[in-house]
Amino acid sequence: MVSVKDRAILREIAARRMELAHSARNEQLYKDWVAYGASKDGVRPMIRIEIETFEHELLPDLLRCEGEHARGIETKLLRPMINFTRFEDDTIVPDYYPVSMHTSFVPFGLPVKKRETGGLGHHFIPYLTELEEDDHLLGDSVFTIDEAGTKAEEEEIGALFGDILPAKRVTDCAYSVPTQDIVHIMNMDDMYIAMMEEEDRFHAMMRRLTDDYMKFFRALEAGGHLRSHATLQHLGQGSYCFTDELKEGIEPAKLSDLWLFMDSQETAGISPHLYAELVFPYYREMMEQFGLVSYGCCEASHPIWDNCLSKVKNLRKVSISPWCDEEFMGERLQGTGVTYLRKPPATILGMDTPVLDEEATLACFRRTAKAAKGCKLEIAQRDVYMVGHSAEKVRRFVELARIGLEG
Repeated sequence: MVSVKDRAILREIAARRMELAHSARNEQLYKDWVAYGASKDGVRPMIRIEIETFEHELLPDLLRCEGEHARGIETKLLRPMINFTRFEDDTIVPDYYPVSMHTSFVPFGLPVKKRETGGLGHHFIPYLTELEEDDHLLGDSVFTIDEAGTKAEEEEIGALFGDILPAKRVTDCAYSVPTQDIVHIMNMDDMYIAMMEEEDRFHAMMRRLTDDYMKFFRALEAGGHLRSHATLQHLGQGSYCFTDELKEGIEPAKLSDLWLFMDSQETAGISPHLYAELVFPYYREMMEQFGLVSYGCCEASHPIWDNCLSKVKNLRKVSISPWCDEEFMGERLQGTGVTYLRKPPATILGMDTPVLDEEATLACFRRTAKAAKGCKLEIAQRDVYMVGHSAEKVRRFVELARIGLEG
């Protein structure tokens, strides 16, 4: 329940959000993203800052609601507004409150168990050690599709402030990260050993997980729960779904109308040959069921580009992380229309000081501009957990990024 006082606050914020959504700058940003999505080499580099990991340093002074539930809604309302007004990056303020389908997917029916460390880190408690001894624990993956819960959220938002800022059902990109699912139930070193010593059993595990994901996605499709996404929807990696290759507003949609996001950070320690043999066939099979694909997170993409990723015909974005060979990927992506989705090192912005190292910031983006010359370039700053409690520092980071990318 939301109190009368908190409802009034939410309605005030919703009105401000709608005002920003219809501002000249926001409307121009939307046009810029549309043009960017339709271009093969990018109209200009787009820049986004992912706030969720460091919002605890900035939000407490902004939140006014008293109830926990109301504060959650308030936070969701404010996020794009903070980016837009205080960071001045290329984040768009939507003229609606997005409501995503309430779903869950539990790989192999094994809920993730973890032990917290008291800080940002945690340790996953494994179910499996050796597959020959333990793979009998692998059951069918369990998924839920909660239409009633989703509709209830829509109705709640409508009652709170729908006359000011409407609720809108959205489908973000499909998301599947099988190797992460395995590391959640099996230590990484044991997974690597299984890849080398229990190859057939590892193949069987990947086969089952791939089939289960596709059952989940097909159930969403068959139930009419999908809406096509080709504009503002979340794509993963701090990016949007803007493209002219898919249609917006198809309802119900098919998987071929949607983006899929995948990564495999957990296999960064194996050879490209082993990735191509044990992981990529299952990833590629899933990728081929969707309209377009965005790939990668913190892992380096260059070792698996030539023999694997370059063969994915519907790949449109690939992560260029701090561990990636920027120059190599720049050469490979020139003229392909595949976005060079640069993820800058988090250590430049993410230090516990309000003072930004401006020389390091400019040097970082100048190198990226040189490496990505002739590419469709996008910047997504992620994994920043502290900014010295300074929104101005983030704004200056964005400003210097634009200067650095100009040459």
